[in-house]
Amino acid sequence: MRSVKEKKERSLGVKLFLKADRCNSPKCVSVRRPQRPGQHGAKRQRNISDFGKQLQEKQKIQIYFGLSNHQMERLFGGPREKIETSLRQRLDFVTHLLGFAKSPRIARQMVSHGHILVNGRKVTIGSFHVAKGDVIEIRPESRDSKLFEGIRERLKDADIPKWLKLDVENLKGECVASSDTEEYQFPFNINLVGQFYSR
Repeated sequence: MRSVKEKKERSLGVKLFLKADRCNSPKCVSVRRPQRPGQHGAKRQRNISDFGKQLQEKQKIQIYFGLSNHQMERLFGGPREKIETSLRQRLDFVTHLLGFAKSPRIARQMVSHGHILVNGRKVTIGSFHVAKGDVIEIRPESRDSKLFEGIRERLKDADIPKWLKLDVENLKGECVASSDTEEYQFPFNINLVGQFYSR
């Protein structure tokens, strides 16, 4: 059974990697069924207004990070130059960037289920802001679970951003700089979302 979010992914016409490895394989629903969902999805062609494009980009961010409308309003109510940094330095996203989770969605679940520690303390809020000097690690009691099976071998090939440092053996990562030092190519256009909230 396909999830509502996967249908939304097809509707938006972009891979949001909701199914991690599956999204990089021929089994990905966006590869097997690239047309819009619905009986007549393949035939539906329409010109999207500027507002429609802005709304689509807003929906992409909401699905990618699991944000509510209220959280989006708060995020885009602050300085625009801080928005990308706020997203990059969320605990769930940093957990993903360190390679502990194969997708932001899985990372969000790891955090909420208490598998991730920050400076030795369990944090279950995905939006927690990771700052320079913070140490992020997989909780020792969780490391033998099936969720982290083979993780050290997988992390040997992980491509870690320069503002993060990874200790593969101890399954620890550290934020060594601000994420402003490096750009990350998100699968959505933040400027268009900013325009949506500027109306």
